[in-house]
Amino acid sequence: MKTSFIAVIISALALAGCDQKDQSSTPKSTNAPAASGNPVTAPVDYLGAVAKAKKSSEKTIDTASLNKAVQLFQVSEGRYPKDLNELVTEKYLTKLPEAPYGMKIVYDSTKGEVKVVPQ
Repeated sequence: MKTSFIAVIISALALAGCDQKDQSSTPKSTNAPAASGNPVTAPVDYLGAVAKAKKSSEKTIDTASLNKAVQLFQVSEGRYPKDLNELVTEKYLTKLPEAPYGMKIVYDSTKGEVKVVPQ
């Protein structure tokens, strides 16, 4: 009885040890964020990601609203505006949106395209 109990415990320990894998041989994910993973820098990493997302969303919204106004102008007037200020003077926009910090708004009057690019 005693020997069968010891045999069961030894086999359970042996099976439990067989399931462990070497952690250094497992491949790391390449889609991981560029954060350091350090709890001390976590607030800074988070705020940096929030600022980047805010800048990206502002850029998308500004570009979409300006392109929409250019399209409306083109349909109504039969031509693209000469510059973005013409959208304001013709009352397609109340005012031109400001570009996000470190960016500028570029307008191509031949194609009627608005882009937000780095300065």
